[in-house]
Amino acid sequence: MQSTCTDKNGNVLKHFFVAFILLTVFTAIAEAKVPANRKIRLTDDWEYLRGDIGNIWEAVRPAAAGSPESVPLWEKVSLPHCFNAEDAVDPDVNYYQGPGWYKTLLDINNPYPGGRVVLEFEGAGQKTEVYVYTKKAGSHTGGYDEWSVDITDVVAGFMADANAVKRFKGKIPLSIRCDNSRDAEMIPSDLSDFNLYGGMYRYLNLIYLPAFSMDNIFINASVDNKGKEGKLDISMTAYAPANIKSGKATVVIKDPGGKEIIHKTCDVTSGESIPLLSEIIKKPELWSPAAPSLYICTVELESSAGKVSATEKFGFRHFEFVEKGPFLLNGKRLLLRGTHRHEDHAGVAAAMTDEMICKEMKMMKDMGVNFIRLGHYQQSHIVLEQCDSLGILVWEEIPWCRGGLGGPVYREQAKRMLRNMIVQHRNHPSVILWGLGNENDWPDDFETFDKDEIRAFMKELHNLSHEWDDTRMTSIRRCDFCKDIVDVYSPSIWAGWYRGMITDYKRVSYDEMQSVKHFLHVEWGGDSHARRHAEDPFRYLDAIETGKGADEKAGDASLYGGNARASRDGEWSESYICNLIDWHLKEQETMPWLTGTAYWPFKDFSTPIRPENPVPYMNQKGVVERDFTPKESYYVFQSWWTDKPMAHIYGHTWPVRWGEDGEQRDIKVYSNCDEVELFLNGESKGKKKRDTSVFPAAGLYWELPFRKGENTVRAAGRKGKETVTDEIRFVYQTEKWGAPSQISVTTNPAGNGNDEFWVEAKLLDEKGVLCLDARDYIEFQAAGDIKMTANQGTSSGSRKVQAYNGCARIKVRLINSKNGVVSVLSEGKVTKIVPLK
Repeated sequence: MQSTCTDKNGNVLKHFFVAFILLTVFTAIAEAKVPANRKIRLTDDWEYLRGDIGNIWEAVRPAAAGSPESVPLWEKVSLPHCFNAEDAVDPDVNYYQGPGWYKTLLDINNPYPGGRVVLEFEGAGQKTEVYVYTKKAGSHTGGYDEWSVDITDVVAGFMADANAVKRFKGKIPLSIRCDNSRDAEMIPSDLSDFNLYGGMYRYLNLIYLPAFSMDNIFINASVDNKGKEGKLDISMTAYAPANIKSGKATVVIKDPGGKEIIHKTCDVTSGESIPLLSEIIKKPELWSPAAPSLYICTVELESSAGKVSATEKFGFRHFEFVEKGPFLLNGKRLLLRGTHRHEDHAGVAAAMTDEMICKEMKMMKDMGVNFIRLGHYQQSHIVLEQCDSLGILVWEEIPWCRGGLGGPVYREQAKRMLRNMIVQHRNHPSVILWGLGNENDWPDDFETFDKDEIRAFMKELHNLSHEWDDTRMTSIRRCDFCKDIVDVYSPSIWAGWYRGMITDYKRVSYDEMQSVKHFLHVEWGGDSHARRHAEDPFRYLDAIETGKGADEKAGDASLYGGNARASRDGEWSESYICNLIDWHLKEQETMPWLTGTAYWPFKDFSTPIRPENPVPYMNQKGVVERDFTPKESYYVFQSWWTDKPMAHIYGHTWPVRWGEDGEQRDIKVYSNCDEVELFLNGESKGKKKRDTSVFPAAGLYWELPFRKGENTVRAAGRKGKETVTDEIRFVYQTEKWGAPSQISVTTNPAGNGNDEFWVEAKLLDEKGVLCLDARDYIEFQAAGDIKMTANQGTSSGSRKVQAYNGCARIKVRLINSKNGVVSVLSEGKVTKIVPLK
């Protein structure tokens, strides 16, 4: 493909060819950013129906109030919206999997004469059909990739129906059917350890385009490993459904400081790949986690159909996975300090707003993260944009997860989603790895499980990935019989959780590294029930076998059977997980060959396969709860991974500690300061230097006796000239307790007005002593004019939850200042009923 280009002064440049061609599907400017007045986010004035309708006519037929045609009843919602906002973590039901409908009325005002009207879906689950009035405009299978539907022609067909136009007062009736029903011939598998959500859970945009416009912009920004010379190639694909096939494209490049460095204009003609620019950039500003420098590319396309512009950000960086060695970024070693993310949040499930996403990504960066694996599917472009701007390197993957390998439809979906992920996200400098699958050694969706077939398909995906983008590497996690196929491999190492003890971690990691060319350890850690703590975190773990492997085996995630392991036999306390994380982080600093790791995951998330967890249907391995509330482990990471001075005394959510009178108890301070001084009840207990070779807490721990009753602990950390402090208070209980036999309930104002209360339940023995190691389930119920903050998937937002140190709580709100009652149940104990008014 040839094109004639001129600079901003009109000088003709030589013809050039960009040797970068991608197969694309129509994604309607998938990542191109059109002006705001040309792109409208459709969030308000939607109606939703859970379930199906008999035919599309039911969604649009006339319906007088009270008539048979007025049912079923639709509810008003806003987008994004998820079918499973609450039932994903309802302890009493399976989460809904089936169809659901959305409908609204559109005002169409296309500023382009003869232009196109496009609906851009940023993600909807899992199968979607789009209707304008009674005509089907398009459909898509796949809950995570972006896709678009051109509704121009069906809108024109509707406008030709004068009676329909009159009835809807000139507005366009849009109906959308989403369906997350179980389907073994669709990825991901329903055996996956996450919900396959349904609904319009990402944003939907209405886009106006001229008849000749941009489809995709491809930016290939490469640089040598010393950063001396950058190469910039820019091309585009056009969307030209009408007769107009040519125009003029103007490309403007600005450096990270906003200075214009390139301004060129090209005559372009529609084709498979349209080259726009090929330039050498001397000493480009390099992108890195420490300095995420972003260039700006603006492309303006002008033709007889009109003018449209799009803006992309990009960066120059060079990365390398050294064979059996570390990871290099821009020629220097960078230890990848990572985590994982599921698109899931309390009260909304997958329907996270951009504000929620930005807050989550900022919390990760503040924890010290420089790398993330997006599990286990393509995520919102908002996430990738945050990674670009914050400086977080990315492994993004398709949802080929568990269950085996399906037939032609299944395989075509996997290839299509890989292609879409690459096409839509390849301009992001943060992306370094395209993930091809997860736990593909897990069978049981089909009668047969053929490893040779899986290997053959993995090879096909690997080859396609390099065909579509040879600037990144491929990766998978946990499928040993495919580890020789991909560029980067992660085994399953869960030292101290599913297998072995924490002390096995370094040896097992080294052995695994030796078995592949490029090793990267993603997924490690363990579950912790927020607000549950232990004086002896290793209690019940004496039977665990050490000195052997630490790789997860079939059945290890179960709470029943198998070998002794922390995941089954431990208390799931924050105390144990902080020790596990602290040990891993200490060891990682002493492994010079290590590329990096990614803790699993950043935030607790819902899962349909864990109904018996302390918070039912929740994977509780996160370092923050599902509502962003940090657990103690968040600060362990900060102490190892951040530079800004911080000090955190373990135990902010541990109101009652216990032991013998005068017994030595540990106090840990997680800090990145050079020195910390500890005060107990106002008295200095000495200063300690931070020593990263010492465990726990890099040597910042004290063993001291507490006084019975209330105690105050204060820490003062010093780093250079800066001092940071932290303080906690707790009660020390010396009374022994027996088996829990009764419930005590108190209510306290929640601090958000006179109508909100915390209802707190405590499990006591027959003498009324708090049972501090009780783990019984506690269930809350409400009646009357009360709204209970339940089904949030958090330790304080679940109506059924295991006790944490003998306690549990939930927030309730009186409606219109009326009356109500809350009942508190725990098996084998008398139910307590508490009136509120």
